[in-house]
Amino acid sequence: MTITTQPIQGLSVVPVTGMLGAELSGVDLSQPLDQATIKAIKDALNQHGVIFFRDQDLTPEQYLEFGGHFGEISVSKALPTVAGHPLINELIRRPEAQPDVVGGVWHADQTYRDEPTYGTMLYGLQVPEYGADTAYINMQAAYEYLSEGLKQTLENLKGVHVHARNQKNRTPEEIAARPEVAVHPVVTTHPKTGRKALYVSPGYTVRFDGWTEEESTPLLNFLFQHALRPEFGCRFRWRKGSIAFWDNRQVWHYAINDSTGHLRVMHRLVIG
Repeated sequence: MTITTQPIQGLSVVPVTGMLGAELSGVDLSQPLDQATIKAIKDALNQHGVIFFRDQDLTPEQYLEFGGHFGEISVSKALPTVAGHPLINELIRRPEAQPDVVGGVWHADQTYRDEPTYGTMLYGLQVPEYGADTAYINMQAAYEYLSEGLKQTLENLKGVHVHARNQKNRTPEEIAARPEVAVHPVVTTHPKTGRKALYVSPGYTVRFDGWTEEESTPLLNFLFQHALRPEFGCRFRWRKGSIAFWDNRQVWHYAINDSTGHLRVMHRLVIG
């Protein structure tokens, strides 16, 4: 049987803001993709940090196949999975849900691991008519807009990232059994583009390695506030069939919690 693939012709990449994000159209992700199209999608992700697709209709198998083009698929063990598909996390927010929401703090995923996976993909199967947007911040821009003196200060610092900081639902016993703490450079270099980025976040970074929390807090708080300048960010409004794919080496994200009373069903892939 001959399998036809979609060529790169027709793929459109339109920036969302001047500093972050792009919407890609003209491609049906449920169909096999040729290597030129896959490369174009990778290039768009590297350049824009987070990319978005609209009006997609994927089975779990097709979703996994698409995600697999970008690296090995793993799974977050702290979240439920789709029945029959243990590599796809299922995020369901029910109308009667409590105020807390998964991802409701600025962070990059899995920085508490010694070797964090780089990519996160989210697919909207059922979303509210309005609300529940996801916001993003360009941490490369946040670094680039620091003074040269502060860049030099940060160059040799490392941050301590602790999973429990963003895990209010875990008991002390669970945290003790799986503390998940990692140390990473505060300034990282993207392996594909060579651009530097700040690699700290309010969600997981508790202090600088070799510093106390009390000593670290003023500088960390400055970096957190600096990164939240509006021009560094973008905000994605979900529709059914939308996909967001972001590079955690470049961006923070935040799940906006303004959709209580509505059902929201998302499928999540962890990549690389």
